[in-house]
Amino acid sequence: MDVTELVKVSIILLLVATGVAMLSRRLRIPYVTGLVLAGLPITELLSRRVGLSPTLVLDLFLPILIFEAGINTDVSRLRSTFKPIALLAGPGALLSSGIIAVLLKFGLGLDWIPALFVGVMLANTDTVSMIAVFKDIPVPSRLSTIVEGETLFNDAAALVSFNLIVQVYSTGSLTFVEGIQQLLFISLGGCVVGLVLGYLSIPVFARLDDALSSLLLTVAVALGTFQAGQFLGVSGPVAVVVAGLIFGNLGLSRNTSASSRITLLSFWEYASFTVNTFIFLLIGVEINLVTLWKTLPAILLAVLAYQVGRVLTVYPLLAVVRWIDRPIPLRWQHLLFLGNIKGSLSMALALSLPATLPGREVLIAIVFGCVLVSLVGQGLSLPWVVKRLKLTKFSEIQQQVEELQAQLITGKAAQDELDSLLKSGVLPKAVYEEMRSGYQVRIAGAEKTLRELYNRRPDEVEGESGKSSKLEAIRRRLLLAEKGALNEAMRKRILSEEIVRGRIQTLDEQLLKLEDD
Repeated sequence: MDVTELVKVSIILLLVATGVAMLSRRLRIPYVTGLVLAGLPITELLSRRVGLSPTLVLDLFLPILIFEAGINTDVSRLRSTFKPIALLAGPGALLSSGIIAVLLKFGLGLDWIPALFVGVMLANTDTVSMIAVFKDIPVPSRLSTIVEGETLFNDAAALVSFNLIVQVYSTGSLTFVEGIQQLLFISLGGCVVGLVLGYLSIPVFARLDDALSSLLLTVAVALGTFQAGQFLGVSGPVAVVVAGLIFGNLGLSRNTSASSRITLLSFWEYASFTVNTFIFLLIGVEINLVTLWKTLPAILLAVLAYQVGRVLTVYPLLAVVRWIDRPIPLRWQHLLFLGNIKGSLSMALALSLPATLPGREVLIAIVFGCVLVSLVGQGLSLPWVVKRLKLTKFSEIQQQVEELQAQLITGKAAQDELDSLLKSGVLPKAVYEEMRSGYQVRIAGAEKTLRELYNRRPDEVEGESGKSSKLEAIRRRLLLAEKGALNEAMRKRILSEEIVRGRIQTLDEQLLKLEDD
């Protein structure tokens, strides 16, 4: 396809996406589901067949989406939910893949290698669809973090497992021990690459004096880290996740000017939105309804298989969590099961299947059909499910508290920026004091009202629940800060390990007693 034709196709896709955005808002359906449905008939508008290229998805789209999610993820929250995330994205992904493969092996009569390929592709949960729903409907922040963390690392697990199966298919042999060794090497190697490149980018970023140059650096880090991981034979997605987390939590620190942070975060939000738009439109374009109709029984069986795999993964593994961490409420587990939406990575992996694999076209049709059923069926029903599970219950007091917190956060951020401008000589002291006092009045008013709200009786603050979730969230952050300080003191040999371990155990017990936020 030449440049002129590519521009024409892009214009058509953008116009369709604009129309979908307006209709989806009016009809109150998820944007990504609307894009897929719009993409189904769009092929007739194009002069030439346009499809979803696996190279484009894996080498360009995926690093952009993962890096954007990484820089917007709070490491402290990720650390506090690490255990359920690790269980779901690690053993959970492998267990679900195996269950799906067994069901398809005996249900459709597939050989083991094709069944394992499909199992890996359908065990993957799509990050974009879940987060898109959560942007429209507020859910508890811990639940949101678990979903985002699982889907981030789930992508990496799917790619690692897929490549191992390709190796088994190509060489004909791979022992269990060799498989575990390679899995650890690829995963840990990806972490190392991400750590190195993430930390190396921070001093370079600090020396750049304009937002546009900084923006170019972040693009290079996102795409370069993925390519470096692939070149070294380790997991590119894991490397990008780690680099994004480091850059977002350490690079975009308070030493970075507010304008630079806004420019960078706005750019990555727009880049992610644009990539998602093209991905889901191209998913609809790629799907052939006639082919799917011919393989409908196999598709329905595969849908049942991945739902069974999810059931037998989510509920048992999260039942184990109560022994090692705060228990996950049953309603949250229902959402983690029902939100098992498939997306672009599953389709990209299907298109990447070896050309010599027997029945390759049928396998692609099965995966594409599952993605369509998942995006349309579960995508449309997920907002309703969230509301039915009463995960969005938001009292007037809570809303008032958040508005006051927003006033505090913005006021203090503005004061920090004023301090920076004064130190750099940009702002005269008289103007600085006048502007700072204006913000101080806003901050003092918000603090006074918040203090009065927090001092009210629990039943007045939260109604029937009798708990103040906002105070619980603050207490959790304070306890986590205490744990961090103790670990740092032990690392520097200021405190003995025996003293630190005892106090950490006490802090853990206090954390377990807190309600979920």
